[in-house]
Amino acid sequence: MASTDRPGRRPMRADARRNYERLLAEAANAFAEHGVDASLEDVARRAGVANGTLYAHFPTRQALLETLMRDRMEALSGTGRDLLEQTSPDQALVAWTRTAIAHTATYRGLAASLMHAIEDETSELHAACRSVLSAGEQLLDRARASGAIRADVTASDLYALINAVAWAGEQTSAAQGERLLTFALDGLRSPSSSRG
Repeated sequence: MASTDRPGRRPMRADARRNYERLLAEAANAFAEHGVDASLEDVARRAGVANGTLYAHFPTRQALLETLMRDRMEALSGTGRDLLEQTSPDQALVAWTRTAIAHTATYRGLAASLMHAIEDETSELHAACRSVLSAGEQLLDRARASGAIRADVTASDLYALINAVAWAGEQTSAAQGERLLTFALDGLRSPSSSRG
């Protein structure tokens, strides 16, 4: 039975589907162990397929990473939309920022890949990153309008902050990343909000 979940692609034969699923599973394992710079040849070997099969499904590392992260990034965007309807603007922004940092820390090296992808319109991750940035921007706009967050903070600042804290957690520890996040969030708050 043929199936497909890849936009714009024809349905896959059953054997191709099995290879595709094995490649994704082994890529997730390899990235969890070695970060996003893990050897793609090792991913193919683990999946029991030739390198050419891997590249037929995923022509670039970014394409493979985008497929692995797609559901998580869509969920992160959805969380942002849900938070627009709940809690205070400040609490919603903080909750989403924490969720986004946890997402960005999924694999070692992911933060750097996401920072690159947001600037590179040819990256397979670009559209998903823009969607995440848009979700954060709506929460940020709401928090700024409430006076809780400084008026000069931009969505790009927030995106860079998320990736920087996730990267710092990779280099040191999750506890150190949490401390840095606390300091950064304090810096985002407007002076009147901080005094209150």
